[in-house]
Amino acid sequence: MPRILVIDDQSSVRRMISIVLRVNHFESVEAGSGAAGLKEFENSKFDLAIVDIFLQGTSGFDVIRMMRERVPDLPVVAISGMTALDFVSVAPGLANVVCLGKPFRPNELVRAIETAQKLSRPSAAGDVTGAEAVVP
Repeated sequence: MPRILVIDDQSSVRRMISIVLRVNHFESVEAGSGAAGLKEFENSKFDLAIVDIFLQGTSGFDVIRMMRERVPDLPVVAISGMTALDFVSVAPGLANVVCLGKPFRPNELVRAIETAQKLSRPSAAGDVTGAEAVVP
């Protein structure tokens, strides 16, 4: 069962995402902050990360960069309810990050995960630069 790290400072969002993941046969580990997420990431192996871009404390961008330093081809879904995520594609170190705006439906989250997994495959990684936008 694929393991997914969910980093979001809103507990209700983390719970909703974890429910969707369990229903779709993923194992989820939740973290309420960037620091907690990085600690989980250092202590365990994950197949994908879902990271809120605007976390209190550590930026989601920084969290993604730090995770990618350890696992360069880690599939990542960046989520945010604060703004459009168009700017992610120009952020250094965030190639092949799939973006999903809050609120989103369960099927949109599953599609974003599938897209992130495809982008992280070695054959796809060389073909894509920047972030992939997922439009609800």
